[in-house]
Amino acid sequence: MDFFGLLSMIGGLALFLYGMDTMGQGLEKLSGGRLERILEKLTSNPIKAVLLGAGVTAVIQSSSATTVMVVGFVNSGIMKLTQAVGIIMGANIGTTVTSWLLSLTGIESGNFFVQLLKPSSFSPVLALIGMIFIMFTKNEKKKNLGTIMIGFAILMFGMETMSDAVKPLADVPEFTGLLTMFSNPILGMIAGAVLTAIIQSSSASVGILQALCATGAVSFGSAIPIIMGQNIGTCVTAMISGIGASKNARRAALVHLYFNIIGTAVFMIVFYTVNGFIHFDFLDGAASAMGIAVVHSAFNVASTILLLPFSKVLVKLATLTIPDEQEKELAAGIAAGEEEFRLLDPRFLETPGYAVEQCRLVTTHMAQTAREGFLKAMELLDSYDQEKADQVAAIEDLVDKYEDHLGTYMVKVGSQQLSKNDSHTVSLLLHCIGDFERISDHAMNLMTAAKEMHDKNMEFSKKAEEELKVFLNAVTEILDLSVTAFENNDVKKASLVEPLEEVIDDLNTCVKANHIKRLQKGKCTIEQGFVLSDISTNLERVSDHCSNIAISVIEIDRDGFDAHGYLENLKRDDDPRFQGMVESYRKKYTLPA
Repeated sequence: MDFFGLLSMIGGLALFLYGMDTMGQGLEKLSGGRLERILEKLTSNPIKAVLLGAGVTAVIQSSSATTVMVVGFVNSGIMKLTQAVGIIMGANIGTTVTSWLLSLTGIESGNFFVQLLKPSSFSPVLALIGMIFIMFTKNEKKKNLGTIMIGFAILMFGMETMSDAVKPLADVPEFTGLLTMFSNPILGMIAGAVLTAIIQSSSASVGILQALCATGAVSFGSAIPIIMGQNIGTCVTAMISGIGASKNARRAALVHLYFNIIGTAVFMIVFYTVNGFIHFDFLDGAASAMGIAVVHSAFNVASTILLLPFSKVLVKLATLTIPDEQEKELAAGIAAGEEEFRLLDPRFLETPGYAVEQCRLVTTHMAQTAREGFLKAMELLDSYDQEKADQVAAIEDLVDKYEDHLGTYMVKVGSQQLSKNDSHTVSLLLHCIGDFERISDHAMNLMTAAKEMHDKNMEFSKKAEEELKVFLNAVTEILDLSVTAFENNDVKKASLVEPLEEVIDDLNTCVKANHIKRLQKGKCTIEQGFVLSDISTNLERVSDHCSNIAISVIEIDRDGFDAHGYLENLKRDDDPRFQGMVESYRKKYTLPA
């Protein structure tokens, strides 16, 4: 191989790796986190878990990504360690799909229809279609599909380029001598493990081996140990991801390692022992891309069949390696109520669509917590209790932590390659966490007002109490509506918020005006007026934040629209539906005469 041939090989390798990465990103965006949610929920049955792990990995084209995701699930408490084992085994099977796709490059036939199966025949067509989707369509799914097609075409072009570039190596004695050295099972296994650990993808390293088969100098005797090593090397990604995680998450990474090591050891011992008595002639024959795919799949399927019945043994082995008494649980320092923060696992950033879903789930928990704090604060206005006041303060502190954790995590999520819809969702969630945090702040303000009244033995007039009760009931309803709409992504409930918010604005004005009248008649004091004004202002501000949240729910559903224009259109006199809802709420929340 001359200098220019070396350049061609390096270029082909670069295109191959880039194509694989691009295709994986496109597949991830297209799935939008749905595959990960399926993994999260459907793992109770071991066989189902294996099939699920194989299916998801076959789609996203990366066993490393699946395993890292599983480590994240275990670390977050979403999945038990015993549930993770089946998915890890299935991921090893699913990753062999790539080698079968790459084996198509070796098709040789004069038949027109068989030739169409050759990637060099159909990948240019895929590239053209993919480019049309990317450049000339606005549909996000079609753009993602175009990215997948382009990635696949680049992957196959890189594979063809590599194969063509290495063919001259068949005539280089040093190269054939190097491959002969790898026929030593131990050296071949080490070489495969090191190569895969470096590029962190068993699919890519198997693809490189398949490309080398084009020289005709790679025998099955050299290829098989390398394939065994590749299965061990792919565990590096999960092991790295387990650093800093909880003990069960590290155990999940160890289960992946032990599964591959034990499977490889059993295969090597049995295969080469039998070979010592009955020499397998095919070991001396030249390996083909198809042959590599067969060996790769057969090994992983056989390992899974062999070790699946002993999944509990693998868990026990991992537990013995990381015993409870020698490891401190990562979440040991997490205060009560903060367990949800573990759901914002950095490992989920590898699959941004799922990370966005986790953000939404944790924001829902934040919403529920903020509502709980506000309802407790409102109870204090009726009957002050110091223990309940302390709970309101503790909840406010927790909501602040929610905002910090979610804000930091969503900034990281936003830096990933997100689909348009996911990017828009992250933006709106960032706005929502600010609204939920402000609701919690207003709860603190109400608690402070209640404490002032308690400490000064202050009471409102009977009329003021009756008006305040109506006001509180209206705010309770708008808070329930907005939080429920956010939790369930319920656009119908969200549409009810704005009419009620307009009524609450009127209530705020009327309550303050009525107090001034009572003040003029000497029925209330100025000090009482300050407290009442503070309470009513905080209640009205809460309704404003509820309005913002409801609009965000509608925006997410409609994939973005002009919020200001939406509000203007709603409040026009010629919108009978909106005006009808406003009148209905006015009747429901009429202040006593």
